[in-house]
Amino acid sequence: QVQLVESGGGLVQAGGSLRLSCAASGRTFSSYAMGWFRQAPGKEREFVARISRSCGRSLYADSVKGRFTISRDNAKNTVYLQMNSLKLEDTAVYYCAADAGALVSTLDRVYDYWGQGTQVTVSS
Repeated sequence: QVQLVESGGGLVQAGGSLRLSCAASGRTFSSYAMGWFRQAPGKEREFVARISRSCGRSLYADSVKGRFTISRDNAKNTVYLQMNSLKLEDTAVYYCAADAGALVSTLDRVYDYWGQGTQVTVSS
C-alpha cells in the first residue's frame, strides 16, 4: 500500500503561482508513474499532468500546457506541480495519484493510489 499526501494548495490571485507537493510513503516511489488530476464543483475529475517512472517524460493537458510543470524527487519520495499564470478556471481540488503500470495513460482508472486532495482557489 502507498499513501499519498498533497500539500501546497491555497488562495491565490489570478496570474499568481503555487507549487503543490505530493509526498509518498514507502520505498518504491520510483517504481510508479505519477499523475495530477483536478475536480471542480459540478464537473468530472480531469487529467492535468503525468510524469514517467523511468525517463522523466512528462505529459500535460492542453488547458495547462505551458503554465504548469510536473517534476519529481525520488530521493524525497515527492512529486511536484508548479502552477504559474493561474486562471480562475484552475480552481479545483487537486489530487495526486500513483500508477504502477507500464503504459502511458491519462485515464484516472489506471491509477492505483490516490491522495485526499488539496484545494486551489484562484480569485480575481
